[in-house]
Amino acid sequence: MASPADLFLKIGLDENTAKNTVANNKVTANLTAVIHEAGVADGCDRTVGNLLYTVATKFPANALVHRPTLLKYIIASKIKTPAQLEAAFSFLSTTASDNLNVDDFEAACGIGVEISLEDIKKVVNEIFEESKAVILEQRYRTNVGEIFGQIRKKQPWADPKIVKQTVDAELYSLLGERTAADNEKPTKKKKEKPKPEVCQDKAIVEEAAPVPEEEINPFSIFPSPEQNLKVHTEIYFSDRPVLRASNSRELLNKHLKVTDGKVLTRFPPEPNGYLHIGHAKAMFVNFGLAKERGGCCYLRYDDTNPEAEKKEYIDHIEEIVGWMGWAPFKITYTSDYFQELYDLAVELIRRGHAYVDHQTPDEIKAYRDEKKNSPWRDRPIEESLKLFDDMKRGLIEEGKATLRMKQDMQSDNFNMYDLIAYRIKFTPHPHAGDKWCIYPSYDYAHCIVDSLENITHSLCTLEFETRRASYYWLLDALGLYQPYVWEYSRLNVSNTMMSKRKLNMLVTDNWVDGWDDPRLMTLAGLRRRGVTATAINTFVRGIGITRSDCSLIHLNRLEYHIREELNKTSPRTMVVLNPLKVVITNMDASVMDLDAKKWPDAPADDPTSFYKVPFSKVVYIEQSDFRMKDSKDYYGLAPGKSVLLRYAFPIKCTEVILGDDNETILEIHAEYDPSKKSKPKGVLHWVSESSPGVDPLKVEVRLFDKLFISENPSELGKDYLGDLNPHSKVVVKDAYASSCLKNAATGDAFQFERLGYFVVDKDSLPEKLVFNRTVTLRDSYGKVGK
Repeated sequence: MASPADLFLKIGLDENTAKNTVANNKVTANLTAVIHEAGVADGCDRTVGNLLYTVATKFPANALVHRPTLLKYIIASKIKTPAQLEAAFSFLSTTASDNLNVDDFEAACGIGVEISLEDIKKVVNEIFEESKAVILEQRYRTNVGEIFGQIRKKQPWADPKIVKQTVDAELYSLLGERTAADNEKPTKKKKEKPKPEVCQDKAIVEEAAPVPEEEINPFSIFPSPEQNLKVHTEIYFSDRPVLRASNSRELLNKHLKVTDGKVLTRFPPEPNGYLHIGHAKAMFVNFGLAKERGGCCYLRYDDTNPEAEKKEYIDHIEEIVGWMGWAPFKITYTSDYFQELYDLAVELIRRGHAYVDHQTPDEIKAYRDEKKNSPWRDRPIEESLKLFDDMKRGLIEEGKATLRMKQDMQSDNFNMYDLIAYRIKFTPHPHAGDKWCIYPSYDYAHCIVDSLENITHSLCTLEFETRRASYYWLLDALGLYQPYVWEYSRLNVSNTMMSKRKLNMLVTDNWVDGWDDPRLMTLAGLRRRGVTATAINTFVRGIGITRSDCSLIHLNRLEYHIREELNKTSPRTMVVLNPLKVVITNMDASVMDLDAKKWPDAPADDPTSFYKVPFSKVVYIEQSDFRMKDSKDYYGLAPGKSVLLRYAFPIKCTEVILGDDNETILEIHAEYDPSKKSKPKGVLHWVSESSPGVDPLKVEVRLFDKLFISENPSELGKDYLGDLNPHSKVVVKDAYASSCLKNAATGDAFQFERLGYFVVDKDSLPEKLVFNRTVTLRDSYGKVGK
């Protein structure tokens, strides 16, 4: 059998295109199938080959049943141009799996319509005559694409090669040889800045603004339950006809009767760890689709591996799903269906689609690599039935037998190499107890439970796309209802790790402080850091539901949505991280209570929008807000210079008290301007003694940053631990805070002015509060676009 690369070269693809195609598993599978279906495995004309490549990459998935018909038209040269092929795609996409009206199809695709050279010349002459003045002015800089577009409108079935030759000849006839000026690049004219719009035009400008990405409905791409009669996928076998997986009308009607036509989805996490931000996208897709269509979404624990699962994880998942704002229609477990799954496995054996195997894991891998059948693949059905019963009753040792599905060891899809359906594990189950000693695999259980729960849309990430064939093969083999499967891209965020295995290692080896460490992208970690569920959901919705699996979403994009949310919900206050003492020498020992704003736009007549800050003879500013040498671009305090203390008074540095080393700054002496007549440019945050000789409120502040230095630490392989950011957590033990924070509770969020957004951590004690920095105030993402 020829390799895919050889097949692609035989149909006329150039070496580069063939090589790139082989690198794409999906296109390789599609194009190989198309070549065999068209009967051109021995080669064909390059023009036909290019059309076949287009079929493999662009054919509408809802009309797969009609692909053989289209290929016959291509091979017979009845469809021979890209324009005809695009017309065919459009027609078939509308027809879907319904009966094909051949006459309408041929008319829509221009089949049998012959366009002569004279016809093409006539249209080209007409268009050149209409545009002659523009062409003479622009010469060879004329937009030829526009001319081709006009020709296509008038003669859609004209051969594009002949059209190009005719246009080129007409241009040469009109303009003659190219001159040096024709080859010069045009100079770009500077765009004049538009003048500011007058007030009455404001409404027009606002009307024309694009719809924000968050408001676009991402669920419109999914079909309704009633449409689930179309071919889901085509499965090609080495020893039998192609399987075009779809529901029969009888199966679909039975399903619709049970569901009343409602959309049913499921969010199926494996309870072997804490959920991360990637799961937030999965929740949004599954719960969001059900909500948008007025349907229901299950929370289903995919608990088929008792060795990795814990009740702690089960409890966490249910709690965090609720925190994210989603309400499951019903909470189920794959283990709820263990009896049904077992009974269906027995039926699968009876139908000749499964067998008990005794190969070791290493032997199975070696045989799969060589596409070799297991020695036990063709054992009698009765023998497999007895052995499977022995497995269930605990009569066979762990590792000595598995139940494997009899799929196709010669398939081009390695996920059809007789996948394991059941294995023996003498391990009690967190939910099912010790009733079972055999457990189903994900590949066996997932699709069956989807069918048993009458799921309408089975939505998962793209790494499961190659499992689609196995999913539908099994449901077809058992005669079960088939949900609509659709894969979307994983959420990959920069400077973090999303692998549960690697996250587990970071936690268990104490590289971080538990699953809810604020540096992790676990949902528990993000919540502890102060990120709200609203910000996460807005971020996920803004990304959309796409199939582009190569994109890395920059962390700044998430931080943008966090700031947007916290800016609206977090009251302002003042905290000094690294205090520097300032003694106001022209003030007595009294304490003033000043009004400070909780919100930047606080109305003056609303007392709830303000909080009181004490102002006394001793205040503290940030060490970084004082320099011994002033400069033009520096707005902090310096000897002889004035700054404004926010919500208070201007102060001017009159003296600097240094330590014995004549370098360490111990304290600053300053005078304040009670009249506020001076107007310094710099504005500083500060904290004051609440009464003479009493320090301000002491708090601990934890400054969190990116956990990894590299944008994509996953690319580093085993060396990813060396990329951990040593400054990802900086603890400031003795920060000074405004006294209004003394009664703050765990989870309360604030904006520390000039510093960022912070949240009260669960480690807080009555005698000392602990704050986690959620995000800084700097919005670098907003500068590069949302």
